[in-house]
Amino acid sequence: MFEDLLGQTYYGNTATQWLTALGVIVGAVIVGKVIYWIFGNVIKKFTEKTKTKLDDLIIDMIEEPIVFIITVSGVWVGLGTLTLPEPAERWTSNIIHFLIILTIAWLLARLLDAFVREYLVPITEKSETDLDDQLLPIVRKGMKISIWAVGIIVALNNAGYDVGAMIAALGIGGLALAMAAKDTVSNIFGGFTIFTDRPFSLNDRVKVAGYDGFIREIGVRSTRLETLEGRVVTIPNSKFSDMPVENISLEPSRKVVLNLGLTYDTKPEKMQEAMEILKDIAAGTDGLEDKVLVSFNAFGDSAMNILFIYYIKTGADILGAQTDVNMSILNKFTSAGLDFAFPTQTLYTKQV
Repeated sequence: MFEDLLGQTYYGNTATQWLTALGVIVGAVIVGKVIYWIFGNVIKKFTEKTKTKLDDLIIDMIEEPIVFIITVSGVWVGLGTLTLPEPAERWTSNIIHFLIILTIAWLLARLLDAFVREYLVPITEKSETDLDDQLLPIVRKGMKISIWAVGIIVALNNAGYDVGAMIAALGIGGLALAMAAKDTVSNIFGGFTIFTDRPFSLNDRVKVAGYDGFIREIGVRSTRLETLEGRVVTIPNSKFSDMPVENISLEPSRKVVLNLGLTYDTKPEKMQEAMEILKDIAAGTDGLEDKVLVSFNAFGDSAMNILFIYYIKTGADILGAQTDVNMSILNKFTSAGLDFAFPTQTLYTKQV
């Protein structure tokens, strides 16, 4: 009676054929589990003893995709033992092809990501420039997206879909989407302009679009700037293409201009002494460059003006250097009896 039960036909196949197909599928799953265990407990322990990390990297990335491919292939072989209607057989074959090709794309994407993480990221971290640190995540994502896009196209083509018609439809839709998202596209191109022209780098102080602050993050679509008040401003990258950007961090030195007004009762020799004092202050203050300009440049309305120009070196404490100079001027001018003028008016009246 049991033999009669196994010989009965269900949906075009005998019970024996259905059980055989199920056994093949279950066997494929078991084989996949065994291979996964072998990878984790045998092969990995062997590769850990080698000097190179490349074999560890490859084994770690391929174990899951290979197990999945074995399982899917087992399902394919198991279903192949059955007599299925032509539409169902074609549909099953297309699905299997689609999954296998996507698994290969998954495998390639994992290998690429692991290679970048293990080999390229340490190289960029050791380099002096931060351009590669900014570009690497974008290139990394772009390559992964490209692998998946090619994998999906090939998988759909093998599944029997007209990929050309789909791409044409996507092209028309993409054109409409691009028209609707032209600002986003403009910002993305602005981001590439930043990466190629390099008007600034991370942590540079810049002035742009009325904001003054430090660059904290450079993205594909926008850049984050921390203002001097401590607020974070997100600026679209297109602004950096359309507007002038002043990179304060790239200045060779900070120019400081002082106009010092002395009273009109100051004697000529005192004016000369005042200019010599300014030259000595510039020479004796840390963080200043050698070039300095001192000139008796004007007879003002209420004072005789001395122009004093000096330059603070790059990397020096700008506020500290200015404080040192100003305090030295105040102390030495006071000791020398040099009086600063303030706005005054003298009125003459005529008696009739």
